[in-house]
Order: sequence, then structure tokens, then C-alpha cells
Amino acid sequence: MKKTAKSRKLVSDNGKQEAGRLRWDDARVFLAIARAGSLSGAAASLGIGLATVSRQIERLEAALGLTLFTRHQNGYRLTDDGDALLERAETLEQAAEAFSEGSAAQTGVTGRVRLATAETLASHFIIPALPNLMTRYPDLTLELVTDVQTVNLHRRDADLAVRMVKPERGNLTMQRLGTLGFGLYGSRDYVEAHPLTPDDMRFDGDRFIAWRDPYSHLSTAQWIERTLRGRAPVLATTTLTAQLHATMAGLGLAVLPHFLARRHDLICLQADLGIDQHIWMAVHSDLAQSRRVRVVIDFLTELIRASQAELALVDHS
Repeated sequence: MKKTAKSRKLVSDNGKQEAGRLRWDDARVFLAIARAGSLSGAAASLGIGLATVSRQIERLEAALGLTLFTRHQNGYRLTDDGDALLERAETLEQAAEAFSEGSAAQTGVTGRVRLATAETLASHFIIPALPNLMTRYPDLTLELVTDVQTVNLHRRDADLAVRMVKPERGNLTMQRLGTLGFGLYGSRDYVEAHPLTPDDMRFDGDRFIAWRDPYSHLSTAQWIERTLRGRAPVLATTTLTAQLHATMAGLGLAVLPHFLARRHDLICLQADLGIDQHIWMAVHSDLAQSRRVRVVIDFLTELIRASQAELALVDHS
């Protein structure tokens, strides 16, 4: 978003004056609205009343003499002036969190960490292992963001992300943690009812469980589309969990992560589809050494690397 002349003046000529006006209590409300896109969402995330949020943002705009948001039917959007203040508000947030961590250093890790990741990894892999983390750090709060939309770490939609797509933009610290392998799976009953011969690897007579059109960009969706060659799937879904249960019910074949399919005793018909995905961890560079964020990074790194044989399983047994 381009900064207006008024915005540039705000950040440069009047920088000292505005820094004095923008206090942390105002900044946290401003950031909450920017991230939630609505007053009600901001109120819920802050645990305060809707009227309080509205009153504080109106007071801040009046003090600055600026309009920070445009109001639309579907929510609140940052103006150019609001966008110009975003980085400064995030700096205040980081300072407040650093102060909180310093004061809690003697009692252990405390605070909130927002982790963005795929729903499959969250529900079937990360959450089952969380008791170990929470037992060690009982004052840590973890928020999981599993929306399909890619989060913006620079805007602090999340503190860190574990994704199968490498982020290309932003002031991020990244590391590759491992590989997530995919195969073609069916239930035991389905496979017994539809036996394959060694030459029958086109799957012309098989039913497939696929993704709906909005997810056609996924490598798994594209593999199924190529295999179907114009045929319609028996079922199309919007989540991998739905595909897993449909496969378990014997509706047809699906492309699933090895670790997930093997845990549910599904039969692998083709183990190497050429669509395995790297697992990347990305964190905003300013947070990379934050104590609360660091313990989550270390936990996830150890968890994924220790489970790499299960996650990337490729064999032809």
C-alpha cells in the first residue's frame, strides 16, 4: 500500500511528536482491529468490551488527527495513514512483550505464541504432542491458526508458521525441517473389491476422492486431476480430514500423507507420486530470539525432525 504525502510526513517530520502520542494501550487496540478486520473480532481477542474498543480507536484517531481505518460492510481496512503507523505499533508490541518476558524470567516462560500451520499437521501431528510442551511450560498459551489463507508474518497475523510452501517475502528467518510424503491410499475393503494387476496402474476403473475447485492449485489435487483424465471424482471435499474419512469408509482412493494414512491402517497402492513437499518453519526475524517463541520453535523442530521417517515414508511394501 503506497504511503500518502501526509503519511510520509507522519513518519518523518512529525515522528517524535507522534511517538509521544501513540501509547501501548492505544497501539494494542489499533493492532487488534488491523488483524481481526472488525471491532468485534478485536474485542474478542483482547477480552474487552466492544464499546471500549470503539471508544479507544476513536480517541486515538482524534488525538492523531487521522483516519486509521475505512469502515466497510464486511469490516475495517487500514487507510494509508493507518498502514504507516502499523510498523510503529508492532515495535511497541514487541517492546511490551520483551518487557513482560524479562519480568517473568525468574518464573519461566509465559505469554502467547501464535502458530500458523496446515490443519492436517495441527490436528493429527502437533496437537497430540502438545501435552509435553504444556507440562514443561504451564504459563505458555499457544494459538493455532489453520486458515487456508496464507498468513502474513510481517503483519503479525502469526508469530511463526510451519508450512509446506516456502515464504518468499518479508523479514523472516527460515529453516527447512523435513519432508511430508504423500501416497495413493484406499481402505482394505475397497482394495479387496477392486484388485489391481501389475499393468493396471492407470486406475481407469477406480473411484477417486478429490478436492473442490478452489483447491485445484494443490499438488495433490493436480495429481488426481491428471489421473482422472476428465472423469468425475466420486466425492470432492474442502479438507484433508474429510478425504481421510471418506477413504476409510471405502468410497474410493485418495492422495493422503503417509503418516496419516498408515495410522488408520489404509493400504498404499502407489507410494511415490512425485509430489512430496518440504516442511518449512518461518518466524519474523524480530521474534526469532524471543524466549516464548524460541521454546515453541525448539519443540516443533525436535518433533518434526524426530518423526521424519514417519512423515516422509516412501517405500513399496
